[in-house]
Amino acid sequence: MGNQGSQGALRELIALVRAQVEHQAMLGALGWPQGGVAAGSPQPAAVPPADTARATAGAGEVAAGLAAAGTLDTLRHAMGDCRRCRLAAGRTHLVFGVGNPQARLVFVGEGPGEEEDRRGEPFVGRAGQLLTDIITKGLGMRREDVYICNVVKCRPPGNRNPAPDEVESCEPFLRRQLELIAPEVVVALGKFAAQTLLRDRTPITRLRGRWFDYHGIKLMPTFHPAYLLRNPADKRLVWADVQEVMAVLGIPVPRP
Repeated sequence: MGNQGSQGALRELIALVRAQVEHQAMLGALGWPQGGVAAGSPQPAAVPPADTARATAGAGEVAAGLAAAGTLDTLRHAMGDCRRCRLAAGRTHLVFGVGNPQARLVFVGEGPGEEEDRRGEPFVGRAGQLLTDIITKGLGMRREDVYICNVVKCRPPGNRNPAPDEVESCEPFLRRQLELIAPEVVVALGKFAAQTLLRDRTPITRLRGRWFDYHGIKLMPTFHPAYLLRNPADKRLVWADVQEVMAVLGIPVPRP
């Protein structure tokens, strides 16, 4: 029995390492630098063997922590006071996620904003209120019935897009979150979340409204609530996307 458990843990660890390799490939798919140096460019200094060994050990510790995390609480504990990328230096709170750990529906955004960083909870500013309206008035659910998280857990300075290495540090934790929740549907909010999860550079205007597969989970990209605050006319498009989600979840669409 113990041997079977060890083999299962080993298989999970191998799967997590494979996911990291796939993520590196994704960085290239999105057009982000993967370490290549153009001809004639200054060559980077060689990494000392001791630094390489520490980085390898650190990656192994992360993979082991992810494999050992059997609940969202233990996954959050595995993150600890995360200092795995530069975003930690400027954050007030690490914004892990909130909601039902067995949710049928998960919303994934880009990263915490100023208000989210201050309060330690995702989507609590103006865009968050609009997301709450989508959940309660559109889907007819309570906010606590769903799960809400972001691609990165710390606020990027000035609400800029997260950098590739910042995504690389956080993405394994996001993937494990989704594995543990095992929802029926993931809604990717906005270009950055959709392109990161799908490893696809297609514009959000062409991704939204279409179903995709994310490791066996149905994924629907749609516009970010912050975008809707600037472009309220496109709320009708998000409502169309929401109705697609409702159909999959078996939620009746209210008549006009």
